[in-house]
Amino acid sequence: MKRGKKSALLSALFMGLGQLYNKEYVKGVLFALFETVLLLFSIPYFKKALWGLITLGERPLYYVKGIAKGDHSIILMIQGIIAVLVLLLVGIIYIVNIIDAKRTEEARIRGKGPMGLTELAKHVWGKYFHFIILSPAVLFLIFITLLPILVMISIAFTNYSGPNHLPPAKLVDWVGLENFRNLLNLKIWNTTFIGVAKWTIIWGVLSTITTYFGGLLLALLINANGIKLKKLWRGIFIIPYAIPGFLSLLVMRLMFSGPGAINNLLSSLGIDKIGWLTEPTIAKTVIILINLWLGTPYFMILMAGVLTNIPKSLYEAADIDGASYWQKFRKITLPMVLFSTAPYMILTFAYNINNFNNIYVLTEGNPVNPNYKFAGSTDILITWIFKMTYDQYKFHMASLVTIIIFVLMAVISVYGFTKTRSFNEEDMIQ
Repeated sequence: MKRGKKSALLSALFMGLGQLYNKEYVKGVLFALFETVLLLFSIPYFKKALWGLITLGERPLYYVKGIAKGDHSIILMIQGIIAVLVLLLVGIIYIVNIIDAKRTEEARIRGKGPMGLTELAKHVWGKYFHFIILSPAVLFLIFITLLPILVMISIAFTNYSGPNHLPPAKLVDWVGLENFRNLLNLKIWNTTFIGVAKWTIIWGVLSTITTYFGGLLLALLINANGIKLKKLWRGIFIIPYAIPGFLSLLVMRLMFSGPGAINNLLSSLGIDKIGWLTEPTIAKTVIILINLWLGTPYFMILMAGVLTNIPKSLYEAADIDGASYWQKFRKITLPMVLFSTAPYMILTFAYNINNFNNIYVLTEGNPVNPNYKFAGSTDILITWIFKMTYDQYKFHMASLVTIIIFVLMAVISVYGFTKTRSFNEEDMIQ
């Protein structure tokens, strides 16, 4: 045990020393070579990257004889975060090096000799095969998915916004929790956030419930006894889902616009034109109805598959007991459908909360709301974020709202999944 601790201490002082002490020369040389390369070639990079992450630069970008000089705060931030991620990976390798030295010496004391190069390769490939195969995907996930998330979270703690703090002409500073305080305390931000968040939740709930039960209703009608040409009806109802949604939304926008086809028809009938997309309440209703038309076919197909798998013996037993159609639906059909499709309903809710296309293509978040900052009456959080970044360059507040959406959806999704019967019964089976 003492020799094992000594090996671990040596590897802690310099990677590979413990392995060399244990007479595992191949591993020792590899670990030592890894740390030597880091010390010789990487220290200047890490020093500059961490300095940039802490300071976000000291002088704005400028040009001398066509050569760019100075600092770009966001590039420095990204480089610093990459350096931190790389250092974390190096730290993991460093810890593995210490643990390996300790375990190898303890195994040697028990009579197991050191491994040669071929034996080591076979041992690593056999024991850590899953780690080796998954490591490229994990690294790709870290630097392609995790990195943007970390950058977005970091921006929420800065003043990155136009016109005063917009690189490369201006520097960005760390401001801590100031953006969070502004969102909570400044009336214009607070009013906008609460109003947009309320409509986002209402939109997410109504758009999900209407399409879910609309699809269930169509599936029940098509599968009902006595309905002929079921394939034809199913094909007709799936057309809205088969056509690209973007094109359908553009057509709907033209139809419901002020001089559009629907208002022209009303005018020809002697009825005043209606502000389908310019009156807040009417616009919200139209958006939900159009989403119902677009989203119902998906759930119809899903429900049709579930309904065909419900044992007919359950309905036959209910008929013998004298159950009505409503009782059979409430006690048999609906529970079986919910058991199979509740996770899809939660996923659809999460999708609708971030459904940028349906809102922006139809109304662009309009009509204008004078009480909101950079948002209209039909804006949801994701379209508000788009306007703050693309139109107003308020990246700091947009990042903050993005964090709130992420936390909100994570909590709702995890809670919803854990409360579904399919999730709980799967755990019980396992």
